[in-house]
Amino acid sequence: MATNTNSETTGSPQKAVSPFTVAHKNQPLHDSVRQALESYFAQLKGQVPNNLYELVLAEVEVPLLEAVMEYTKGNQSRAAILLGLSRGTLRKKLKIYGMLD
Repeated sequence: MATNTNSETTGSPQKAVSPFTVAHKNQPLHDSVRQALESYFAQLKGQVPNNLYELVLAEVEVPLLEAVMEYTKGNQSRAAILLGLSRGTLRKKLKIYGMLD
């Protein structure tokens, strides 16, 4: 079985090398995600991935949260509005990914 490079065994978020890479810049996100997943599956060589849904969400959610928090200069209320989340949900996500001060 393939392992999740994030915090599968420790339970705490860690910076890890992404199993997903994108070969071409300036392509639509949809195409980039599809290409990255196809590459990931090819690298598995028949192994079954663990928690793929969570792994993909983290790969997208972390840079999204980082970019929005930078854009709002750390203002969680503004960031929550931009993301369409409640402030509490945003804080929960920031905590999960170790992004709270």
